[in-house]
Amino acid sequence: MPGTHNDINVLQCSPVFAKLVEGHSPPVNFEINGRHHNKGYYLADGIYPRWSTFVKTISNAVLGGKKSHFAKVQEACRKDVERAFGVLQSRFAVVQYPAQTWSKNEMWEIMTCCVILHNMIIESEQEDPVFDTEPYYRQGPLAEVDHQLPAIWTAYLSMRQEIRDPQVHHQLQQDLVEHLWRLKGDAERDV
Repeated sequence: MPGTHNDINVLQCSPVFAKLVEGHSPPVNFEINGRHHNKGYYLADGIYPRWSTFVKTISNAVLGGKKSHFAKVQEACRKDVERAFGVLQSRFAVVQYPAQTWSKNEMWEIMTCCVILHNMIIESEQEDPVFDTEPYYRQGPLAEVDHQLPAIWTAYLSMRQEIRDPQVHHQLQQDLVEHLWRLKGDAERDV
């Protein structure tokens, strides 16, 4: 059946989350809406579980309100990522086809190579590359990455439970809603 090896099925086998749970991925520390968070997150659509590492859109939000604004920004950013992957697929045939025979390391190397080559092509196509930082100037400081040793078994179980905590998912989503709403208000006052 088409799509059966996408999204949720792939999530259950994801080395990204396995590495995070095992302590091999560096934790990411950031503060948003006055609350400290210690894991990065992925923008996701409604099919994904309510884990602390996913930020999903808000369905049926009241138009013009905080949640509606959040949904608009979240969906736009998620679509940007999907479009970027689409660009890679259209430029490099190796990205278009299933990679079932490749190892995880080979996939990582191929995708990294494609992204680097794409960026090099874009830079060479521009006479004078311009690095537009305008959209990011209000985003706050960069996340600090803390490289730690692999976790022990109890820490593994604790991290696994923490990643799958729907309350942390909800709190992060609410923090982002408030943060984006505050930025929107500040941007409107600056105009």
